Amino acid sequence: MGMRHDSIMTSHSTHAHSEILDVVLIGGGIMSATLGAILGKVLPDRSIALFERLDHLAGESSGAWNNAGTGHAGLCELNYMPDPGDPARTHEIAAQFQLSLEFWSALGVTEPMTPAPHMDVVFGDKDIEYLRGRWERLRVSPAFSSMEYTEDHEVVRRWAPLLMEGRDRRQRVAATRNEGGKDVDFGALTAHLTESMASGGASIRTGHEVTDLSRDARGIWTVKGRIRSTGEKFDVRSRFVFVGAGGYALRLLQKSRIREIRGYGVFPFGAEFLRTDTPSVVDRHNAKVYGKPSLGAPPMSLPHLDSRVVAGSKSLMFGPYATFSTRLLRHGRLSDLFATIRPANLPILMSVGLQNLPLVRYLIGQLLSSKKAKFAELQKFYPDADPADWYPITAGQRAQLIKPRSRTGGTLMFGTEIVTGAEGSIAGLLGASPGASVAPAAMIEVLGRCFDGQRSEWEPRLAALIPPAR
Repeated sequence: MGMRHDSIMTSHSTHAHSEILDVVLIGGGIMSATLGAILGKVLPDRSIALFERLDHLAGESSGAWNNAGTGHAGLCELNYMPDPGDPARTHEIAAQFQLSLEFWSALGVTEPMTPAPHMDVVFGDKDIEYLRGRWERLRVSPAFSSMEYTEDHEVVRRWAPLLMEGRDRRQRVAATRNEGGKDVDFGALTAHLTESMASGGASIRTGHEVTDLSRDARGIWTVKGRIRSTGEKFDVRSRFVFVGAGGYALRLLQKSRIREIRGYGVFPFGAEFLRTDTPSVVDRHNAKVYGKPSLGAPPMSLPHLDSRVVAGSKSLMFGPYATFSTRLLRHGRLSDLFATIRPANLPILMSVGLQNLPLVRYLIGQLLSSKKAKFAELQKFYPDADPADWYPITAGQRAQLIKPRSRTGGTLMFGTEIVTGAEGSIAGLLGASPGASVAPAAMIEVLGRCFDGQRSEWEPRLAALIPPAR
């Protein structure tokens, strides 16, 4: 049975439902929107409601300027292949992004994507040897067969003129390029997916902050919260709950009291970028160019100079520069991080902190960096960059996952993790990159874990929507 849906951008009112919903989605970002869109196609008679705490969708990490807009396909992300002889993770990411493209195409969603060649650029003998080895290993695969490699300054200049303007010709440079890359406006994509949900009868409630989760003896979840504009309380009941609340996902999963979340923690990272809209600069660069991270930097901090197209306007951005806050969302609270600390995860948090002292030093260095030092990082990519053309922007907040390995030890994860519990009646997504780019693959995994008993119903429809790879 479908539910009446409210305006997807302005709804604030809600009331207690006597009925039991089939699905509640918490969070109005790309993950909840993707799962809702998939469920709307493969289990079309299920009742679905989405709750977002902000007054608009995609206001956190899915927002266009809260991420780098890279369609992560393994084409340029060197952190997925630190060993040039081991391409497994890169192949996995490429396959997952291809599935994303097929899913978005099946829904008729193409507007938020713009062609942007994906490049790598490195300097110095050691990094050049690494990049050449990576290219040689990847180019034999059909997914990467069109990747080009060069150490010729003039070829790099043709590919990305800004990289070579003002550069010492004696400096050794190597680059790879793949024309099949994408720049993605994940905020606009979220809106398209949510419209698909709403057209199928889902209810979209913005301005509704979920504050508590509990499960009764029958296995039914009660989802409680408040309407932020009025303070009015609400509660709904549901057979299944998905927590796609970004940095708040851990806190809500902890409130659900599922045993599978015991020991998990998060470490927040923020990011700042430099942006320019100056036409004489923007028009001479059409690529996403990634480099090697600084010593001690986390894998997600690969420096990159990116073309961006948002709402039809083109810009360039460079970064990221790490920032730190105890908020777990950009629009969160300073108390967020402390609210996730439990006796079960405190020893693990302390252990992971000691294991990652180089990362701590890197973060301190980033926080203490002057504007001049930060701009010098851009000039390593674009030597002739003029400070007058660039201004800082604050991106979204990321809650990097700390996964327990024992009662006293854990690992800082630089990826995404799906946690399910209570006989598959609840699932949550934790972590960050590659995140949005592989949302369909992640949500299909949720479908398999949590709707296995209905597989005979949804699997044929999913195969028709996204034909399996041959």
